[in-house]
Amino acid sequence: MPANSSENRPQAAPLAGLRVLSLESRRAEEMARLISSYGGEAVAAPSMKEVPLSSHVEALNFVRAALEDGFDVAIFLTGVGTRMLARVAATVCPVEEFAAALRHAAIVARGPKPAAALKELGVPVNLLVPEPNTWKDLLRVLDENAAAVPIKGRRVAVQEYGASNAELLAGLTGRGARVTRVPLYEWTLPDDVAPLRAAAKSLARGEIDLALFTTSVQVIHLLRVAAEMNLESEVRAAFTRIVVGSIGPVTSEALKEHGLPVDFEPEHPKMGFLVNEAARVAPELLMRKRSV
Repeated sequence: MPANSSENRPQAAPLAGLRVLSLESRRAEEMARLISSYGGEAVAAPSMKEVPLSSHVEALNFVRAALEDGFDVAIFLTGVGTRMLARVAATVCPVEEFAAALRHAAIVARGPKPAAALKELGVPVNLLVPEPNTWKDLLRVLDENAAAVPIKGRRVAVQEYGASNAELLAGLTGRGARVTRVPLYEWTLPDDVAPLRAAAKSLARGEIDLALFTTSVQVIHLLRVAAEMNLESEVRAAFTRIVVGSIGPVTSEALKEHGLPVDFEPEHPKMGFLVNEAARVAPELLMRKRSV
């Protein structure tokens, strides 16, 4: 247990005395500032890099098929992927022409980020998947709106995010959809893995009090690096003694699938809510976990 007990922490700094591991990459500095604002010591270990696929064959095929009215339904899973698809389309035709082609299909957006990207293109969204935006929520929304947006026997394109979601694809296929994957980018380890390696060592030595996960890929990459360092068993053991925060159900599923605990999720799957919830519950949870 850290030297400062929860009773001695100032109310404005509930994370004072706690070392908080953040695996965030694109928004690493913002996450560190949030942690520091609650008095925590941020241990930043960017865990992934978004890398365009070397070949955009599937995306280009999707664009050409869309121009020929080749799809009935298009499902957009991420804002980043939607914008990248528009850039790929621009190598084939004017973006306005691609957007016009998309308007012939029923559009499904998994949450506000792809919806915002589609709005930038001037493409209306027929179905918006509400929080927490999991693949189960997406399938539920499709089931509830089967009359308005049928998928049985229809040509359904799925813009993927990093790795394929086998459960989502199986769910669509099981409902009779003719599914086409549209992969646009993949996640790799960052160019500089030193911070991630240092984080694995810190976990193994018991120097971390709280770990915050904002995407499932962070789980995979942390365990991968730990295994490469022959520290996987020590890192896994460390998670029984620290508090683990997950941004939402998708990330929580990944943690549980890899045998790691989930101690809390925020009310909304956003970074600010995650750190705020950590400040509210982590000190007491940590005390409980380390008193066992």
